[in-house]
Amino acid sequence: MVQAWYMDDSDVDQRREHRLQPDQPVSPEELRELGVHSYKLDADNYESDPELAKIRKDSNYTFMDIITIHKDTLPNYEQKLKIFYEEHLHLDDEIRYILEGRGYFDVRDKQDRWIRIAMQKGDMITLPAGIYHRFTLDENNYVKAMRLFVGDPVWTPYNRPADDLKARTQYLQFLELEA
Repeated sequence: MVQAWYMDDSDVDQRREHRLQPDQPVSPEELRELGVHSYKLDADNYESDPELAKIRKDSNYTFMDIITIHKDTLPNYEQKLKIFYEEHLHLDDEIRYILEGRGYFDVRDKQDRWIRIAMQKGDMITLPAGIYHRFTLDENNYVKAMRLFVGDPVWTPYNRPADDLKARTQYLQFLELEA
């Protein structure tokens, strides 16, 4: 399963771990309270993995594509990394499955503190619509990930502040129910 922890406030290289000292880990249960779910899957056999097929069917993830984030494969690589790392939300859930490499998703907790979620080969994560988050690679500067969607893919980020959007309002209501 993914590892997660509270982040320090350093603005040195976003690709580093940025763990608080002393370390303050975040459990999968704490992530679920934020609406974040994670799975450990067989990335070597993703094309025929029955567990992935079941998740896709149960969650109605009908669209899938694969993105490779590396300076040699992603057009406008530096610009895209900056966009991915801008704090934003989406109107739909964000589902990512790491097939190779490593990266970090950062999400806000109920007190607006950053939690860093380390993702590596075989990790799949779902971020709920309306949660503020961002993404960065680790220091190896490479990840190959599957992106999953319900229906047609929508990649539109709404940078913070976006509190007036329905998805954000619904997410905040969800957090109140979890309190």
